[in-house]
Amino acid sequence: MREDIEAVDREFEAAMRAGSASRLTDVYTRTGQALPPNAAMISGRESIMAFWQGAIDMGIASAELKTVELEEHGDTAIQVGEFLLKTADGTVADNGKYIVIWKQEDGAWKWHRDIWNSSNPAT
Repeated sequence: MREDIEAVDREFEAAMRAGSASRLTDVYTRTGQALPPNAAMISGRESIMAFWQGAIDMGIASAELKTVELEEHGDTAIQVGEFLLKTADGTVADNGKYIVIWKQEDGAWKWHRDIWNSSNPAT
């Protein structure tokens, strides 16, 4: 399970480097939700794709995800991790922590609930 989940995280990182919002969205379940900081909850693949396209358009060019904890509970898993977002020139845009609730969908692990926040002080 850990290898499968980490492979999905690597796909998310590759999709971000490719600037592909549709590939970023593919890591989510059909009923997935993203819960970004300082914004409303985002539900459904079309809305999630629009969110990630906006991040790409704002200059986010890469993401690094690091698993800190991972627990499996049947067809659900809970991941706690750390992230690093960078712009195309390598400048750190943000870093922080996240929790992803994973679900198996069509035999594959997918992000079902995705919440994150910055570790930087509020400006």
